[in-house]
Amino acid sequence: MRQRLTRLRRSLVDLFPERHLYVRSGGAMKAYVFSSRTQMLTAGGVAAAALWMGVCTAAMLVNAMSATAADREVARTQAKYERWIADRQARLNSAVAQLNSGAGGTTAQLAAAIEKRHEALAMLLTDIKGAPGAVAALAPALKPQLTADASPTARIERVQHSQDQLLEAADTFAKSRADRLRLAFRLAGLTPSDYASKSGALGGPLIESKDPRALAAVLDVEPDFAERVQRAAGDISDAGSLDQAAKELPFARPTAQPEESSSYGVRIDPFTRRPAFHSGLDFPGNRMSPVAATGPGVVAFTGVRSGYGNTVEVDHGGGLKTRYGHLAVIAVHVGEHVTVGQRLGGMGSTGRSTGTHLHYEVWLNGRPMNPERYLKAGAYVHEAG
Repeated sequence: MRQRLTRLRRSLVDLFPERHLYVRSGGAMKAYVFSSRTQMLTAGGVAAAALWMGVCTAAMLVNAMSATAADREVARTQAKYERWIADRQARLNSAVAQLNSGAGGTTAQLAAAIEKRHEALAMLLTDIKGAPGAVAALAPALKPQLTADASPTARIERVQHSQDQLLEAADTFAKSRADRLRLAFRLAGLTPSDYASKSGALGGPLIESKDPRALAAVLDVEPDFAERVQRAAGDISDAGSLDQAAKELPFARPTAQPEESSSYGVRIDPFTRRPAFHSGLDFPGNRMSPVAATGPGVVAFTGVRSGYGNTVEVDHGGGLKTRYGHLAVIAVHVGEHVTVGQRLGGMGSTGRSTGTHLHYEVWLNGRPMNPERYLKAGAYVHEAG
């Protein structure tokens, strides 16, 4: 290291050798000596100043380019909204002018027709009102503030604005709810589209979702407005189907005990002390603590299984089954229909067990699944509601 420093010092000295400057003025000679150290400090200062100027110049160029791009984007956005506003105002002015000239009735009649379109839109989205939180989300838009002394033109503008508010609120609420339910199904390893509505119905028997033009004609609205209604109604339909499907799936907890003593996957077997695959979750608790069904279904098995001791198995349909092992007692019988939360038996330590606990498994099409994913999905469904 010392040798490297020595070589570096020699290289700098060779690069900046001591220099002498002689200046003759008025018959007198003056000599100036520039040592290697002075030259290096001067060169370093010049280099630092050049670097700083370069950085500042680059920053100014970048800021200028960014500002130009941002200005262009703002201008484009502003122009787009101005076009929308101008188009909307032009349509309203044209309709009012035509009606005032006697071509299609009176302005008051147009206001009444638009109010009926608003009511039709509210009826089309009536299914969403039953969803938790929907009333609060839609209430402001469902009740347009129309005063008796308002002019027909003012009534038209207010109802049109209320229609946009209703559709925006319904679309936002339906999409948010449907997305949360879809995520819950994915958390459980399930495909949401397998449980979503496949009927193709939109707003009940009113219209089929495959034809937005027919929907636009029924509601007497623009095609783009009808497409927004269609998207919102599609999310409403999906959310309703997924919510109903979630009620039929084993998303609940099998016991009130919050702790888990052993998780799903490879663990050290308590008997052999070697790594072994554990196909379920273990919930510790007191003897005879209630063990509940995690979803509605039919009891498919009760009795003793090797390693599991006293066991209950529930068939939930669609290839899904749940298994509850090491029970002290069994409180159901084969063929019995059970509901969510119904007591299946009491917690025990029968079979291959080191202490009182529940061994809980979820099976899909004959393969064990991670029950933890179903518990998380259930919690997410609860939050979505």
